[in-house]
Amino acid sequence: MDEEKDLAQRKKEAAERARQLARERLAAKQAAEQAKSAADHGDTSTGELKTPSDLSTDSVTEGSDAAQPSSAEELAAAKKRAAEEARAKAAELRRQREAAATGGATEEDLAAAKKKAAEEARAKAAELRRQREAAATGGATEEDIAAAKRKAAEEARAKAAELRRQREAAATGGATEEDLAAAKKKAAEEARAKAAELRRQREAAATGGATEEDLAAAKKKAAEEARAKAAELRRQREAAAAGGTTEEDLELAKKKAAAAAKAKAAALAKQKAAAAGSDDELAKKKAAAAAKAKAAAAAKARAAAMAKQQGDGAGDDDTAKQKAAAAAKAKAAAAARAKAKAAGARGGTEQPSSPSPNDPLLQKYVRVIEEHLGPDVLEDAYINRLAKDVPTLVVNKEAYYKVAEFLKYNEQLRFDYLSELHGTDFQTHMEVYVHLYSYPKRQPVALKVKIDRDNPEIDSLVPLWPGANWPECEAYDLLGIRFRGHPNLIRIFLGEQWVGHPLRKDYEPYDAEV
Repeated sequence: MDEEKDLAQRKKEAAERARQLARERLAAKQAAEQAKSAADHGDTSTGELKTPSDLSTDSVTEGSDAAQPSSAEELAAAKKRAAEEARAKAAELRRQREAAATGGATEEDLAAAKKKAAEEARAKAAELRRQREAAATGGATEEDIAAAKRKAAEEARAKAAELRRQREAAATGGATEEDLAAAKKKAAEEARAKAAELRRQREAAATGGATEEDLAAAKKKAAEEARAKAAELRRQREAAAAGGTTEEDLELAKKKAAAAAKAKAAALAKQKAAAAGSDDELAKKKAAAAAKAKAAAAAKARAAAMAKQQGDGAGDDDTAKQKAAAAAKAKAAAAARAKAKAAGARGGTEQPSSPSPNDPLLQKYVRVIEEHLGPDVLEDAYINRLAKDVPTLVVNKEAYYKVAEFLKYNEQLRFDYLSELHGTDFQTHMEVYVHLYSYPKRQPVALKVKIDRDNPEIDSLVPLWPGANWPECEAYDLLGIRFRGHPNLIRIFLGEQWVGHPLRKDYEPYDAEV
């Protein structure tokens, strides 16, 4: 686009110069004709005869007048020559720009440019010589020649400056002085902006600005408000598209929004107060539990010291431990009977008032398992409300591995991922809890099995899910549950020399001072 504009401008300037030169030549021709007619009139009026020299002068004048072409022909030739020069200059300018874009002119380009400049200089010299000859025969004046010289000198200086700038740009990698200055100015502005932002942040921090948590909370709140506003705006647009809302509707919406904001604020204040109260209560309970544990440890230490002083043997310690374990078992059994009795009085396990969205999944699991494995493999099946409504299956100890294998390989279930496995000591029995997930079906399930507390042993799930390796080692280390078929069942926390399993309810430290 720029090249077309340059070409049009050069054509326009060349045409203007051609018209000016044609006017000057026409004016010189007319002056010569007037002088000739005046001379002829003078000769006729005086009656003098022309000498041979006069005749020769007239013939020369006539010959020179005949040698000069008509004004229309000169104008057409000048236009043609100017158009060719304009096209040549436009092509040269385009070539220079392409060379600058590719990293500066090559040696061949410089040689070609020099050759072209020499040809243009020779052409200009010839043009100047022709103009002088025309001036000698009545053409352009000395002022025109001087102006042409000045213009040619200015153009030569401009071309030299442009060539020098291109060479400097090629030497510096393509960027000109103006480009470097602009880049420096832009970098300085960005540096000042960054410094101002850093200074503002430091001032905010020095004056007690918001912490990272406050900023995160503010961002979250702003995002929620933005979503709410977007939803409200969308609703208003839909209402407007359906016929628009009245002023009463808008006023009612404002009142509802204000009431909702007040209710949220009140609920938030209530939650904060409850949280503060629950934190205090929890701290009190923790302190009481710590005090009881400390007192029990001190009592045990004193009893052990007294037993040593009195010369009691190891058999008495074993007897005391057995008595304590028996008492704990009796207490746990009594608590279990009381719970069962209470549940029976209420008519069974209390069910939630509203159905769970995972009820269809639970029914599907039970139906598929009973169809393929029989109804005796499951002891219970329920929705665990305390664990995100996960469907939970309680299986027999003997069918534990078989049910787990069925859950993984059955095409209707395909639980291919084991996300959790842990054990629990309920004093009356121990329990292994397994959480599974099916990525193809996007469904969860929990598998439970109850085992004997005195002989806690169950099949290993490592052959089905290799991810059960370390969780089973952890349950063995902390609870003493042994997993048959495990490739390397070791204590991964406490070491093989540790005495006892710390998460059992009857655990007592080997060293009372620890």
